[in-house]
Amino acid sequence: MNAKTPHFRSDLQGLQHGALPIGAEPLPKDAGVSFRVWAPGHRSVDVAIERDGDVQHHALRQGDGGYFSGVVPGLSAGARYRYRLDGAAAYPDPASRFQPEGPHGPSEVIDASRFEWTDAAWTGLPLTGQVLYELHVGTFTREGTWDAALRELPALAELGVTAIEVMPVADFPGNFGWGYDGVCWFAPSRLYGRPDDFRRFVDGAHALGLGVVLDVVYNHFGPDGCFLREFSPAYFSTTRCSEWGDTPNFDGPDAAGVRHLVLANVAHWVREYHIDGLRLDATQSIFDDSSPHIVEELAQSMREAAAPRRVLLVNENEPQHAVLVRPREHGGRGLDMVWNDDWHHSAVVAATGQDEGYYTDYRGSAQEFVSAAKYGFLYQGQWYLWQGQRRGTPALDVAPARFVHFLENHDQVANSGRGERLHQQCSPARWRALTALLLLGPQTPMLFQGQEFACSAPFLFFADHRPDLAALVLKGRREFTAQFANLASPEVQHTLAVPHEATSFEACKLDHGERAHGVHAQAWQLHRDLLALRRHDPCLRRAQHERRVDGAVLSPDAFVLRFFDDHGDDRLLVVNLGRSLHLDPVPEPLLAPPAGRRWQLQWSSQALHYGGVGTLFPDAAEADRQVPGRSLPRRFDNWHLQGDTALLLAPASSSEPPPASEEPS
Repeated sequence: MNAKTPHFRSDLQGLQHGALPIGAEPLPKDAGVSFRVWAPGHRSVDVAIERDGDVQHHALRQGDGGYFSGVVPGLSAGARYRYRLDGAAAYPDPASRFQPEGPHGPSEVIDASRFEWTDAAWTGLPLTGQVLYELHVGTFTREGTWDAALRELPALAELGVTAIEVMPVADFPGNFGWGYDGVCWFAPSRLYGRPDDFRRFVDGAHALGLGVVLDVVYNHFGPDGCFLREFSPAYFSTTRCSEWGDTPNFDGPDAAGVRHLVLANVAHWVREYHIDGLRLDATQSIFDDSSPHIVEELAQSMREAAAPRRVLLVNENEPQHAVLVRPREHGGRGLDMVWNDDWHHSAVVAATGQDEGYYTDYRGSAQEFVSAAKYGFLYQGQWYLWQGQRRGTPALDVAPARFVHFLENHDQVANSGRGERLHQQCSPARWRALTALLLLGPQTPMLFQGQEFACSAPFLFFADHRPDLAALVLKGRREFTAQFANLASPEVQHTLAVPHEATSFEACKLDHGERAHGVHAQAWQLHRDLLALRRHDPCLRRAQHERRVDGAVLSPDAFVLRFFDDHGDDRLLVVNLGRSLHLDPVPEPLLAPPAGRRWQLQWSSQALHYGGVGTLFPDAAEADRQVPGRSLPRRFDNWHLQGDTALLLAPASSSEPPPASEEPS
């Protein structure tokens, strides 16, 4: 620690007034409402209560550290208010629990204690065994509400999902948006319902065995509707900036109040909404040179608020800093999981053949998938051509479950230009094979809404801003997509969706009825069967937390992953993302079955009920053996891997007849 590394100890208990460190809190026995707000540098703060066009002012007492607090008697939940600063203008509460008219309107007093929870037996989310599902509340259903989303959760639970990852809900101006420009960090958006609707969603998820992880943005403030500067310029860093907006001040002068805002926010989501985890957006832009780092503190704050329930802290970190997911006792930041863009980028190149823009440093090769299965990040300090610098840090010691792998997420689908899903950009067979690799691999898989039934709806970038800001956002979006050569021409640029048009938002709404018909039903069954395998197969389960996976390259497009078992009950995942492969000879020991055993087919991506062409058993020496009552044609290669195919093999007793060329039951 030195003069450039200040030390902060963010003690929420020292700020308590009632139960809440900041915000408006209805007191027991109708004793009124307690208010507390941080406004350093101001002489006075009044609570301006708005009733039927009339405004009544109640002065708050100034305390230590720039906080103003007090109790307004006779007030209860439902009251609307703002804070008047120095007898002049009035603004919404920085810790408002609800903004019924949006960020520019008054705040509403909310009594979280009135909700009757039924999840007392819920124990939270452990690190291993998770299957994440990212959704955007406004487009997940036609209605775009919490109640409508809740109706779809039983199907996701039956599918095999374990945790819903909800895109940001902190309120923002306009009628639609992704949520990453939120300005009311404590107030779930009025666009999706009231706070109790969100609570009912979480409570219902827990009843189904589903956790809820909330995406939060602590790296910047939204550009419209943020009135924090009126309370104090100390909210904003004067030395740091991000590409998305004003940056919070976590380590400069008067940073303590800003840190308290974040830590109170974390505890609020746990205590008032029973959230099971957070997904931290762009942690590389959460700037803090102090000790302890704010990310460490918020992780600790969340765990303390949730105890004894288990919570998950997931993060997005573009530079791939492994320190974030190492335990604090080992010098890490104490988070649980990190998104692995490397795996996604390899998968997209393998699926589409396109390696433009930020896909430049990937080949979609067999070697990349073997390396990712064993070590997570592909770039752990090597030179990265696209950025002209080294990328990543060593992560060879990081457990597989800590890496979140995905074929789609909100950013990556939208960045395709037209919001196309991956199944629309490659052959159905290759998409099925990549899906098997995602869902059977040792890392934690994540699905993006609609992916599980190969939905027809795109996912576009949409944001409803005032005209001047909308023009800037459109310009920025055009410049961003131009990094991809196929999207850079003026002809193509003019065909891309306009973010502020309502049609861009409406086009993204899912039709869950699709999953019952045709290719959508086949995709749904594919995901359901794979997740059942992942859930029930002990060998696959163990691979998440123990380094029991090895792999080998069979060709530039084909590879094998072997999952080891202490008793020889291994699993073999064979994947070919190219044309049919004829192997003769086969000098690869990972393909050899355990002693005294032989391989039998456990699952195939070419099964007819998924829309495949039928399965050819890969080991010709086994396939050519006689099956009772049936003669098989002679094959002249050693191993034969069908093109665009994934197979899961399991050992069987050598005395049992082989299942050569048969469809799995």
